[in-house]
Amino acid sequence: MNKEKKPPGQGISRRNLLFVLSSPSGAGKTTVARNLLAGDPDLVMSVSVTTRPMRPGETNGKDYLFVDEAAFREMIEAGELLEHATVFGNLYGTPKAEVDKALTAGKDVLFDVDWQGTQQLVEHDREDVVSIFILPPGITELERRLHNRAQDSDQVVASRMARAADEMSHYTEYDYIIVNHDVETSVAQVRAILTAVRLRRGLQVGLHQFVESMRDKV
Repeated sequence: MNKEKKPPGQGISRRNLLFVLSSPSGAGKTTVARNLLAGDPDLVMSVSVTTRPMRPGETNGKDYLFVDEAAFREMIEAGELLEHATVFGNLYGTPKAEVDKALTAGKDVLFDVDWQGTQQLVEHDREDVVSIFILPPGITELERRLHNRAQDSDQVVASRMARAADEMSHYTEYDYIIVNHDVETSVAQVRAILTAVRLRRGLQVGLHQFVESMRDKV
């Protein structure tokens, strides 16, 4: 599935990354993701498909691909999803074709998925998946943020808080952990991680030949 991005003039290509952000609802991953995308032309967002209703202000095809359950089940049967999971009674998944298209264009792909989706992505492509789990600074703050979003009823907020404990128990499955005290700081930390992993020796295809070609000229 993965394609290679070639820096000009170096004779070295880089395998593109599947860059995963996860967090409990309200911990800030969506805000971090938007800021990250705004400053990085080589990173594109994977748009998930879901059966949940569209919220005010959302755009079909931009925020999510909204489908009914029958259409979602057909996508599973056809093998069109890289990962899929049920969250709060709704189905979510990642269309494989759009990810392949982005990788072919030489882009790294950013995923906003939960721990279930992350596990499936890792099973599919461990070498090129980099995962970050974003924690809230505290449970009280998490609940405050959920209420301040004003998107959900008190009952839904309560269910999200109940689920947060289970979601946070999977933090050990992630490569990096960020506690989101401040959005600007968290965005800077995520950018630093992305910069570092892009320079991993194991992702540099042709690096050995490049180094040897220089040694031969010494």
